[in-house]
Amino acid sequence: MGSKERRSEFQMPLHYPKYSRKEYQDMPEWALDRLLADYGLPADGDLAQKRRFAMGAFLWPDNNNGVEAAASLRKKNV
Repeated sequence: MGSKERRSEFQMPLHYPKYSRKEYQDMPEWALDRLLADYGLPADGDLAQKRRFAMGAFLWPDNNNGVEAAASLRKKNV
């Protein structure tokens, strides 16, 4: 691999995290750091940024918002 090429270090652990939004909001920074590290994801930024990143990466949208979000994405990609 050349020096300019970047490899992804993403790793899929055996279990997908199943925390609720409330659990992510209450999770201490060390636990967020560990969770992100377990998946090979960056743990950059302050605590609020890490929480937003983890919730965006691991939480599924609820049914109503998910349908609206998917429709919005389709419109942007057309």
